[in-house]
Amino acid sequence: MTAGAGTRQAMTAQQRQATGIILVAALVAMLAIGTALAGGYRVNLTPSKPLGLWRIVPLDRPVAVNDLVFICPPATAEMREARARGYLRSGFCPGDVAPLIKTVIAVVGQRVEIGVDVRVDGRVVSSSSLALRDGKGRPLTPFPSGIIPPGYVFLHSAFPGSYDSRYFGPVPISGILGLAQEVFTYVP
Repeated sequence: MTAGAGTRQAMTAQQRQATGIILVAALVAMLAIGTALAGGYRVNLTPSKPLGLWRIVPLDRPVAVNDLVFICPPATAEMREARARGYLRSGFCPGDVAPLIKTVIAVVGQRVEIGVDVRVDGRVVSSSSLALRDGKGRPLTPFPSGIIPPGYVFLHSAFPGSYDSRYFGPVPISGILGLAQEVFTYVP
């Protein structure tokens, strides 16, 4: 055996060891992600709510006003347009979008009025002014107001640039995954 052949074998063994370590690390990462997803954990990277780790907590009662929820938006024309404009991130919900974290501000039978701000049953919703254009100058069309029908909720986020029911209207309760619970978050 020559010195060159031994070096090549040693390098090959080192490469195999490095490849093995990388594969084990990737497997551990995939298992951790799978376990987190199965346990209802999600990472929020949008400014609508604090950034960080959140948990989906099962909702074992009817949804109520002021509930902070994870919800899959319906696969509607408005949501496809929102996805095309970059308002929605990729995820596992219908239309391949990520679930939203929003606060329920109106439920069945409540009247929502959209003007310069949002009013529910005549009361102004805090931090609900309407934007006429998005951050890129594209026009935004507000929801035309109305009474929330059975099986639907109206969602809101106090973040000024949030895309919520002010623009896409009420959404089906069937899309609610559960309550949104902060685990490890921060506000930049």
